[in-house]
Amino acid sequence: SSIKSYKSLPQLLYHIQWKFRDELRPRFGIMRCREFYMKDAYSFDISDEEALYSYNKFFLAYLNTFKRMDLSAIPMAADTGPIGGNLSHEFIILADTGESKIFTDRRIFDVDSSKTTIDKNSLTKLRKEFEKYYAVTDDKYNKDEFEENVPDKNRVQTKGIEVGHIFYFGDKYSKPMNASVDYNGKKEFVKMGSYGIGVSRLVGAIIEAKYDDKNEIMKWPISVSPYDCCILPIISKNDNSNLEKASNIYYSLKEKNLDVLIDDTDENLSSKIKKFNLLGIPYQIIIGKNFNEQKIEFKEVDKKPVFISLDEIIKIIKNKKSNWLLY
Repeated sequence: SSIKSYKSLPQLLYHIQWKFRDELRPRFGIMRCREFYMKDAYSFDISDEEALYSYNKFFLAYLNTFKRMDLSAIPMAADTGPIGGNLSHEFIILADTGESKIFTDRRIFDVDSSKTTIDKNSLTKLRKEFEKYYAVTDDKYNKDEFEENVPDKNRVQTKGIEVGHIFYFGDKYSKPMNASVDYNGKKEFVKMGSYGIGVSRLVGAIIEAKYDDKNEIMKWPISVSPYDCCILPIISKNDNSNLEKASNIYYSLKEKNLDVLIDDTDENLSSKIKKFNLLGIPYQIIIGKNFNEQKIEFKEVDKKPVFISLDEIIKIIKNKKSNWLLY
């Protein structure tokens, strides 16, 4: 009802809301639940050419979205299923616990989308760059095609987690709904696409991708981490001086618009570090017996500590936060 004229096209609409799916067998933790949080988008265009341009814009937007979360999501040709249409891509991240089997050429992981702009030629070139390498989920897998198109040394057979799915289905739905406009004296049914990201599903996907089971370390990407940094002071019953030092650092970081958490429990330091390695806040400041204001013990959760000034700590965290904003 909102499309009255071709001049109102293209329209790209989205919403983010809770959904319910009558899942017969909920599984994979929070990744396949009956209730989930979903980002849906829909495109409406005057022609197949313009509709594919919208499709390609979402293609790039999704790559950038997952890159902001420090995920390498590979677009793979997928079956359109009951939604229909003739074009569909799933965005898959590699994970041993994934529910989808994937078959691909390892060279696809080297395709760089960072310099792609949203003009038609650049977007088409990007998609063709991905599509020249064999990459499918198990519903489109063909053993002969895989072996014919991928050299033996480049074959990858593994599992992955779907984090996004896009479809182009032309006028399949616009015709029965009579969604049309007058264009050059003719009645044209609008061409449609749909695009989805399971927002709550991403939480589980990030955990699977970022959790180091061997060392029991989780590291949230700073773009979605609930805090940028945690402060871990050694606190004894008779001495609160380290907690005061932690509080001073806390307020200094808050003044720089950083989100910080202090562990003010009286646990020993090794217990605190182990706990926060699992919580996954990406940076830690440790205040021990030999605390030095000029050289503070600072570490990224999965790396060895360094001893640097508070100004340097702020610079490192702010640079990391600003980098993901580029996408």
